[in-house]
Amino acid sequence: MKKTTVKYPYLTQEVEIFERENGHKIVLAHKEGELVNVSTWVKTGSINEDDRINGISHFLEHLMFKGTHAHKAGEFDKILEAKGAIVNAATWKDYTFYYVTLPKGENNKDLNLAIELHADMMLDPVLPEEEIGPAFDLNDNEVKEKRERHVVIEEIRMRKDQPWTKVYNTCNHNMYTNHPYKRDVIGTPEIISQVTREDIMNYYQTFYSPENMTTIIVGDFNHDEILNKVEQEFDFKGRANAPKSINEIDVPTTETKYLESTAHVNTGYAILGWLGPKACEIKTSIELDIISIILGDSTSSRMYQNLIEKRTDALFNMISSEHYQFKDGDNFFIQANFKPDSKELALDLIKEELAKLTEIRITDEELAKAKKKIKTRFAYSAETVSEIGETIGYYMTVCEDLRLVEQYLSDLEGITIDDLNSTIGKYLNINNCVISILTPEA
Repeated sequence: MKKTTVKYPYLTQEVEIFERENGHKIVLAHKEGELVNVSTWVKTGSINEDDRINGISHFLEHLMFKGTHAHKAGEFDKILEAKGAIVNAATWKDYTFYYVTLPKGENNKDLNLAIELHADMMLDPVLPEEEIGPAFDLNDNEVKEKRERHVVIEEIRMRKDQPWTKVYNTCNHNMYTNHPYKRDVIGTPEIISQVTREDIMNYYQTFYSPENMTTIIVGDFNHDEILNKVEQEFDFKGRANAPKSINEIDVPTTETKYLESTAHVNTGYAILGWLGPKACEIKTSIELDIISIILGDSTSSRMYQNLIEKRTDALFNMISSEHYQFKDGDNFFIQANFKPDSKELALDLIKEELAKLTEIRITDEELAKAKKKIKTRFAYSAETVSEIGETIGYYMTVCEDLRLVEQYLSDLEGITIDDLNSTIGKYLNINNCVISILTPEA
């Protein structure tokens, strides 16, 4: 078994990474206290889906809690929550992860129990047909067998009715040509109503492979004992690894792409989206974080001050910017809520603020303030066992290299205003932008 160590900022001991012969990775991180966090990150999400099975990653996440051969549905949560545990999971484009946070118990008794149950859930889900529910026709109002299939469909319908979801999905879909990132992670009612247990189990057996899994334990414990425990419980019984696949990276649009739709809303919604660098390009990724903070991260940001605070016409109700990191390329967004009868003016003002990023040079004060905010966020990510587990999981799964965390603070410190101007010019040109607008129905 191969071992490497990483000097994780703010932790008192180096993080240990063990890679087993089958590719399964075990990460042990020391954090003083009684709480421990156990998680497994799987390198699969909508990135491994197509039009036939879009949403299957999220559906499977729900079904993973529906029992194993050793524990029936609901038993996993019941046992751990009785120990004071928080149990949950999440699915996104690049990953699905499952976690348990709980007091470790006397002599690590409850930590060991959590590892046993967590490994059992990850390696032996039954995916029972009675929990999935039968496939059905969405137009059949007489269907009475309402199981997890219906729960997920209802979740999809609730989200799709939200204005921000509508405008985001349109923008996201049109930023890509072929890449799986173009699809909504949660899928569609049409697919979820028909996907079979066989489809879901095939997906699980393909992508929940040793090489795709990273199990992370954070807390105060004997590393040798816990390493042995994780090795013992995560017995993959010769399970094959997933086939290697590389997605073709989409290039940004070469001229502004404008899409407008209507819905039963009272105000206007806009999202402007750009494709960015891969998440592992850590310095450029930090630069986009800084740009986002300066442009639209808070009430002191340029867009908030210029378009809300200093205007008297109340044209904008909200305006902000965000930077999302993904394995195959980040996204940068500007989002705004505005008076629909002033749509053209609202868009012109947003474009002006974007142009001003380079026309009105970023100041030393703006850069220092943004760096301070990022340092604070980074320090906070090392305060709790759950935050540490999530940060490690992100770097291991999305960036595929935890060593990047070692250079994070030095990379941040070395960024200059010229660096920011270069990144703005490379990634935030209005010609490379997709603009999605949602306005009220006539």
